[in-house]
Amino acid sequence: MSTLPPLVVMGVSGCGKSTVGSLLGERLGVPFFDGDDFHPAANKAKMAGGIPLDDDDRAPWLAEIGAALANPAGGAGSCIIACSALKRSYRDLLRSFAPDTVFIHLAGDAATISDRLSTREHEYMPGSLLASQLATLEPLGADEAHIAVDIHEDPASLVDRIVQKLAKLDSPST
Repeated sequence: MSTLPPLVVMGVSGCGKSTVGSLLGERLGVPFFDGDDFHPAANKAKMAGGIPLDDDDRAPWLAEIGAALANPAGGAGSCIIACSALKRSYRDLLRSFAPDTVFIHLAGDAATISDRLSTREHEYMPGSLLASQLATLEPLGADEAHIAVDIHEDPASLVDRIVQKLAKLDSPST
């Protein structure tokens, strides 16, 4: 790939954003950041209480992530950030900072994701918020640079598929 665009590994809680994003960063040799680390304490407390965030809660968080996409830490040419990016308006906000951002959507059915959430501990994201996230999730548009992968494969296989699809995005059409 000639120049790696900023990448956002997106999807609902429990789909594997942090795991896949971290492995993808290692594979591509670019820094990985977890979007959860950008949340202010008030957002974390709200979610820990089982209260879904609203757009006003998310706006400053998304702006921080957008700024990180546009100017990766340490002068890296690109970075990967795990961020739910559930709504088109959220993705538009991220692209307002970094227009070339490619979204990697880790998609799966509610039952699979619910099973995953039931077996993990998360500092402030209870499984009870899955329904609200699924209700908020808006499909990616044809005009949005993205890659969709089904989460039923193991993380290493997902990374292989994502790398292959990124290479195709970079190839000129014939």
